[in-house]
Amino acid sequence: MHRSLSTAASGMEAQQTKLDVTSNNIANVSTAGFKKSRAEFSDLLYQTVKKPGVATGEGTQSPGGLQIGMGVRTAATQRMHSQGSLQQTGNPLDIAIEGRGFFVIEMPNGDQAFSRDGALKLDSEGRLVNSEGFPLAGGLTVPPDVDSIAVAANGTISVTVAGDTEPVEVGRLELATFANPAGLEAIGKNMLRATAASGAAVTAPPGEGGAGSVAQGTLELSNVKVVEEMVDLISGQRAYEVNTRVVRAADEMLAQTANLK
Repeated sequence: MHRSLSTAASGMEAQQTKLDVTSNNIANVSTAGFKKSRAEFSDLLYQTVKKPGVATGEGTQSPGGLQIGMGVRTAATQRMHSQGSLQQTGNPLDIAIEGRGFFVIEMPNGDQAFSRDGALKLDSEGRLVNSEGFPLAGGLTVPPDVDSIAVAANGTISVTVAGDTEPVEVGRLELATFANPAGLEAIGKNMLRATAASGAAVTAPPGEGGAGSVAQGTLELSNVKVVEEMVDLISGQRAYEVNTRVVRAADEMLAQTANLK
């Protein structure tokens, strides 16, 4: 009886984790470049009362055995790197990645972070930076007093300076790809960090080396689908409720046992 209590409790804890992951997805439904996660579970150890195939008599064996599971645990949270919807904004510094790849961000401590958030801006020095003010790798800088900025699909950045008619190329974006992007570690602020699981970053211009192309004046939105998350929310809530009923039933059976005369 105590086994059923602990087993049901593990189910409640697992469903709570699922709801936590789902709520984070829903909270970031409007976050540019956000990639949703899903909770993955695995069963716990089994108490083997009788092994499958054990001899039950002369020339006979148990076809199935007798094993009793001990519950469930959260094995991992898997980040889903499917393409998010693209939204036309008309802002020349909004750049979306179509396909594989991440923008490479230079952190203040010299490390690199990676992001799909293409809502770029210019700082006081003319550098292309993200919303936190961290610059893109490569030292991409736009000169002052430009009339227009153009970003080609291959990442080439050209500007038209006041008084000139011919555009001037000032640099080219580079994107990072990974053997296992699901292994990247989320560090908040729309940024990810490479780990041993993701493998080392391989940088290449857009359209080369497996990297996708870029689109100017466009933002990649979150890949969260609210309807799917609401279904997960309901199913998780119902699963949690069923586990509480198991706890209640086990408690009632224990009470009946305690009241035996």
